[in-house]
Amino acid sequence: MPGPLTLFSVSYARTACRFLLCALALTTLAGCTERTRYDALREGAVVLAFGDSVTAGTGAPKGQDYPSQLEQHSGLQVINGGVSGDTARAAIARLQPLLERHQPALVIVELGGNDFLRQTPAATVKADLRTIIRQVQAYGAVVALVAVPRLSLLRASLGSLKDSSIYAELAEEEEVILVPRIFSEVLSDANARADKIHPNAHGYERLALAIQATLIGAGLINH
Repeated sequence: MPGPLTLFSVSYARTACRFLLCALALTTLAGCTERTRYDALREGAVVLAFGDSVTAGTGAPKGQDYPSQLEQHSGLQVINGGVSGDTARAAIARLQPLLERHQPALVIVELGGNDFLRQTPAATVKADLRTIIRQVQAYGAVVALVAVPRLSLLRASLGSLKDSSIYAELAEEEEVILVPRIFSEVLSDANARADKIHPNAHGYERLALAIQATLIGAGLINH
């Protein structure tokens, strides 16, 4: 039977988590003068996390990737569709089979980092991400787009990464949900990353909580 100290620790952790979610939600919504509200996801709805090694969870122990932590915190059923080394262009070919297999109501797209590392022009990355977004929308699922920094090992070491502008542009042009800043912030924090381009378990938790807060703000979930 848990002792008083253990019960206090659990209660404190839950309270801290709720506080962090509220803070993240306020940060995410700050400066947004007009937002699209979505119907809440039905019980048992599937979420597909579609991305590269960051979605796959490189840099953290098994079960500490952001899709797993999002599932733990939110209660959503989250499928990890991350493939290490994937680019936005390469990911297009594997999206439709995943949509048909898992039938997700929501797809979280986290791609572009490997494209930037390979010096792919931003306009090309944007066009490939647009193809992915429209493919998901044509299927009938909601899209949440995770903003990715234009990765620079120097800027990462200096803690000054910023989102590539193509993500905010795409979110506005295609009317999809944007998860801004958090990925750049995590990779700019030496305590939250395993290496210059991958979060650690703590960094993945921050990413998961920010995504959860964004989904709450959009009306897709209520906790």
